[in-house]
Amino acid sequence: MTVLRIPGVNNLRDVGGIPVGSARVRAGALLRSGHLARVTPDGQALLRDRIRRVVDLRDDTEVRSEPSALRDVPTTRVPLFLGSVGSFFEQDMDLAGMYGHLVDDCSSRLVDAVRILSEGEPALVHCTVGKDRTGVIVALALSAVGADRDAVVADYALTASQLPAERNRAIAEYFRAHMPDARNAIQLATESPAPVMAALLGDLDRRYGSVAAYLLEAGLTQAELDALADALIE
Repeated sequence: MTVLRIPGVNNLRDVGGIPVGSARVRAGALLRSGHLARVTPDGQALLRDRIRRVVDLRDDTEVRSEPSALRDVPTTRVPLFLGSVGSFFEQDMDLAGMYGHLVDDCSSRLVDAVRILSEGEPALVHCTVGKDRTGVIVALALSAVGADRDAVVADYALTASQLPAERNRAIAEYFRAHMPDARNAIQLATESPAPVMAALLGDLDRRYGSVAAYLLEAGLTQAELDALADALIE
């Protein structure tokens, strides 16, 4: 995987290079990031050179608050959460609970996002921070084509180190002041612990036999799964 520096975009990287058996994920096939509301004109030009499709996983409120500045690349919105982002903080849900909600209650939307990746155009997947919804989609897509599990988990875990430190400090101060009894809010907003993603993928393996089998049961076709492999693997 390669961390990319494009002005106005946080947590941006190309997952190319992750091992898939004796092969690797194709460089340039799948990028992931936080939102694109602040990408500069120079940054927009750099993205246009790299990608042909954007998958935006945010809900309507998030999009209205921070509309994407990248308007020249076809964008498909696939809002993942059934409900608002804020509801997870209000419930004091932890990351494992949030990800469990995604795979159990939003499976058809997860498939919709993966299906776009199977179309084979160089794509960027993003949500607001590029941590949770993006992390789950990327981990599912990579795992479905047989990517090395440790490398998939490591890509997810990398996000915490890519978030701006000043953002994390401000978030921690806010929650301590306004939600002092919340046990999981800071983790939910700032962390990407490897064991959480490893547990999610392991649970899908146990329940369905594999991540690919989970996606097939949720509505992905075998032809789309094969096309995803063709799109992502060198």
